[in-house]
Amino acid sequence: MPSLRDDPLLRAVFEQADDIILGKSRPLRLAMTCLLSRGHLLIEDLPGMGKTTLAHLLATLLGLDYQRIQFTSDLLPADVVGVSVYDRNTEQFHFHPGPIFSELLLADEINRATPKTQSALLEAMEERQVTAEGKTRPLPAAFFVIATQNPAHQVGTFPLPESQLDRFLMRISLGYPDEATERKLLQGQGGRARLAGLKPVAGQTDLERWKEACQQVFVSAALLDYAQALLGASREINETPGLSPRAGLGLLTSAKAWAWLRGREQVLPEDIQAVWPSIAGHRLGAGAEGDAHAAQILHSVAIP
Repeated sequence: MPSLRDDPLLRAVFEQADDIILGKSRPLRLAMTCLLSRGHLLIEDLPGMGKTTLAHLLATLLGLDYQRIQFTSDLLPADVVGVSVYDRNTEQFHFHPGPIFSELLLADEINRATPKTQSALLEAMEERQVTAEGKTRPLPAAFFVIATQNPAHQVGTFPLPESQLDRFLMRISLGYPDEATERKLLQGQGGRARLAGLKPVAGQTDLERWKEACQQVFVSAALLDYAQALLGASREINETPGLSPRAGLGLLTSAKAWAWLRGREQVLPEDIQAVWPSIAGHRLGAGAEGDAHAAQILHSVAIP
């Protein structure tokens, strides 16, 4: 089975990504895990941390059609999905697809748009299709949403509803670089400026091959028990409804992808533990509260 160690294309993707997003190997691997799991990614962090650069970087290295939407308070659902325009020559309405019809969609500062506009993504993220003007239109097979979100305490933000949050398989943050990494950035050794010279390393055929390989990773009955115990513990917290079955399926597919990237053919407890905080945190509360709940559950549930 190909892995990060013996697949030269995959290894090249990570090597080039590490040269641009310096010192963030774990967030990069989580983002790739989310992509290989056919999920969607939420990046929550302060402005200027490299969130947009990460999205553009993945699209470039993987040869994906990339569209970016800047979410603002006056953005309308039609700005995302598309709109029908009347053609006087044919005396008919023609649908003009919006930026959502792309392979990698960056929803930048998603929580600056109203809930009405945020809801334009709900059907697309779950069913990979868009219903507009009474007609259902499929999205590209590789459809992947990366949304960035500013901290809730910043001015002009709207909280994401639970239904929207649950459609994001993972939430990650990049955080401040350490002193040595920041020095490299200041010297021009990484960052957005280097994106212009990048070329695709892999293509859609490679990406689909990797996704299929991830799904072949074996999960034992004991690991299923462990996953169910974590899900059950999340539903015993009074303040939250706990993780949904959709989140449970995402936990397993993500653990498979994480294990595959580590070069293994079966899931170990450490693979579930590695992806659990990114999957559970945003579903169990806002910010640090949700992260604390996720950590407490991981600490309290015994490893099989």
